[in-house]
Amino acid sequence: MATENPESKRKGGGGKLTRTETVTVRLDPKLRYLAELAALKQRRTVSSFIEWAIEDSLGRVYLQEGGYGNDPGTSVADVSAKLWDVDDADRFAKLALNYPDLLTHEEQKRWKLIRENGYLWKGNSNKSNGKWTWQVDEDSLCFDRLRERWDDFCAVARGDASRDTLPTWVDVKPVVKPAVKSGFEDFEDDIPF
Repeated sequence: MATENPESKRKGGGGKLTRTETVTVRLDPKLRYLAELAALKQRRTVSSFIEWAIEDSLGRVYLQEGGYGNDPGTSVADVSAKLWDVDDADRFAKLALNYPDLLTHEEQKRWKLIRENGYLWKGNSNKSNGKWTWQVDEDSLCFDRLRERWDDFCAVARGDASRDTLPTWVDVKPVVKPAVKSGFEDFEDDIPF
């Protein structure tokens, strides 16, 4: 995927002013010809027509099947705002938290590393054993910490770095011993002797 200058103006139809990503798509000659005809009918370029067709189809691709009655389910278009983020780390975490079954094998390895790393999660010390515990949900994830260490998690998941490059955290809350009482705490400091 090549990236074009985001300031370049789009030629032809469509409502957006800039194009930021270029995707190479292979079409058989018949589909290419029919796409050209459809683009002509809509007074668009073929690129603009393909972009429109993809955007239009997102409402018909379901990430989650519907329940009973008239519930059609959840389409990609329904959750597009919830899942999209300009930051790779945030976008990955949102997908993994909501639709982990869509992750590739490498992404599953990365997500496991993230889920099991207490540095990235808000939590608390377990009262019975003092261990740091957390819930794996969007409210508990420290997105700023994930962004900061994103490249490390990716490298470890790919096998390009060892686990010791990942951030660590204090797993057990330190036990604070109560101060030893002398028995004179209730007396004022200015006792005249």
